[in-house]
Amino acid sequence: MVQIGDKVPELALANQDGKTVKLSDYRGRKVVLFAYPKADTPGCTQQACGFRDETPRLDAAGAVVLGLSPDPPERLRQWKEKVSLPYDLLSDPDHELLEALGAWGERSMYGKKYMGVIRSHWIVDEAGRFADVRIEISPKESVETATRFLSS
Repeated sequence: MVQIGDKVPELALANQDGKTVKLSDYRGRKVVLFAYPKADTPGCTQQACGFRDETPRLDAAGAVVLGLSPDPPERLRQWKEKVSLPYDLLSDPDHELLEALGAWGERSMYGKKYMGVIRSHWIVDEAGRFADVRIEISPKESVETATRFLSS
């Protein structure tokens, strides 16, 4: 798992439009990167729309938001349009970045165990280093904590 001060991994992922995005593309800006299990599900929509609704405050803090999940780009594009998200959603189907960030692990639902996304967020500073790391956080707390961190 990454720690505060660690450098961001250099992985290229497709966004909702199939365009390649790297976190280093945002060097010089703060980045809120949030991981969610599945597009267009209740908790994920709460988290994504929470960041959407906080866009003015995040913009004022000089931050850009990026979502991250194993969903394919087409599904991400449909969801982005459906709920009017103003930021890119990144597709990590092989969960390479999710694993590197410590957000892929054993989950449990209805007594069944499986491997999946651990809802999390990270704040990356302008130099490409982690300034805040929150693994396993609720959708609402993710938005509030990240916004508060960047507004202080």
